[in-house]
Amino acid sequence: MGTIWPDALPSSKGPKYKAVAETIRGAIDGGALTEGTKLPPVRELAYQLGITPGTVARAYTVLTDEGLLEAGVGRGTFVAPPKTSLLDDVWARQTEPPKTHNVSLFSPRLIDVGQVAAIKDAVRQVAEADPWLFLNYPTRDAYKPVRQAVVDWLSDLPLGSLGPEDIVLTHGGQNGLCVVFQAVLRGPRPVVLVEDLSYAGFRRAAELMRAEVVGIEMDQYGIVPEALDAAARQHGAQLLCVSPEVQNPTGGHTPLFRRKEIVDVAKRHDLQILEDDCYRMGEARAPSFRALAPERGWHVSSISKTLTPALRVGFAIAPQGRSTDLRRAAEYGYFGLAQPLAELTRILLTDPRTPELARKIRQSMAEYVRVAVNALGGFDLNWDPEVPFVWLKLPSGWRAAAFCRAAEGQGVQIRSADEFALRDGRAPHAVRIAMNGHVSLEAFEGAMMRLRSLLDNPPEQISV
Repeated sequence: MGTIWPDALPSSKGPKYKAVAETIRGAIDGGALTEGTKLPPVRELAYQLGITPGTVARAYTVLTDEGLLEAGVGRGTFVAPPKTSLLDDVWARQTEPPKTHNVSLFSPRLIDVGQVAAIKDAVRQVAEADPWLFLNYPTRDAYKPVRQAVVDWLSDLPLGSLGPEDIVLTHGGQNGLCVVFQAVLRGPRPVVLVEDLSYAGFRRAAELMRAEVVGIEMDQYGIVPEALDAAARQHGAQLLCVSPEVQNPTGGHTPLFRRKEIVDVAKRHDLQILEDDCYRMGEARAPSFRALAPERGWHVSSISKTLTPALRVGFAIAPQGRSTDLRRAAEYGYFGLAQPLAELTRILLTDPRTPELARKIRQSMAEYVRVAVNALGGFDLNWDPEVPFVWLKLPSGWRAAAFCRAAEGQGVQIRSADEFALRDGRAPHAVRIAMNGHVSLEAFEGAMMRLRSLLDNPPEQISV
């Protein structure tokens, strides 16, 4: 271990525990510390570096929570087995474990209430369509009927003036975010602002654009306007990313008064606002940012949480006067959806059965939320019957990463708050628990009761 350290701790403007953590992290990434390597005792390393034992202990705790280190009572602290990269892991963990006892609650999974049959009917209609549909490149005019179908599908939302020319079809919500980033961001190192706890897809899109991401303090209503004002002034940010209808991961909602305050700050600093509306399943409770600030509000949604995520169909909408920029980003990037998929989307969204199917999906997911609340409602739980996940703040004695590991040991996979925070951000000891309609209510209830048992019996001590 001593060979990875200089004679003294590298100088850093930040806290010393972060410098220790970064050094260990770099040694693991570089191969100097391999899986199973035992790290020095806290006091020994503190003496070697000339710092306090508490500083080393905090660094060990940070890396343990990240899963880079693992601690055993009476054994010491070791380098943990390597994890799959987060981006790959997101996809790898979507496969349902083979045993019913094991339940993945990483991402919401919708129950089939008839939408599978409707999609199959749509696929058959596409198969019988004009053969030229399968032989030509997509064109802007060819997409007009499906764009009109999207406008009609979104007609109950307070989005402001909206026509077919404002709609850009995307490969799901994440692709929609990326297209907006490409249309908005300029310069070699643009700055994007996000909520302290936010959907990781914002950060992934920013990474692709080589953008810097800055977290903004939140309260129960969403982003704190004063913190937003200070960050926009300090960093010269170009884009603010928010999820005001269903804040991911907390499930919170940003009321109208706070949205207006955010718009005022955005106007002062000429910030564009990207609203991710992909997790909303019910009616919107306040006007969108596109309605409140037509000149700077960008909107992204999809059918993944309302009908199915399998088709990877989403919609991006530009502010007034910026539709050309958004279309150019999409057409330069991927031309557009494949024409057969666009036609399938048109058929599905115009099917008179579809709105009722979406309503039944909401009802069925609400049943899973009810089961979760019945089991976990005695704890600090944020929930809504039309939000496909709940947010659980852990009781004293549990760290988020440790609780997730303990839950997985009981066959229940959930997401730690750390997955929604920036690397140097503020992550509480909390977890997001998604509803999984692919397992029976009985199996889901069993998973909730196993989580409750863990909550009722926290570990007596957590050591590093």
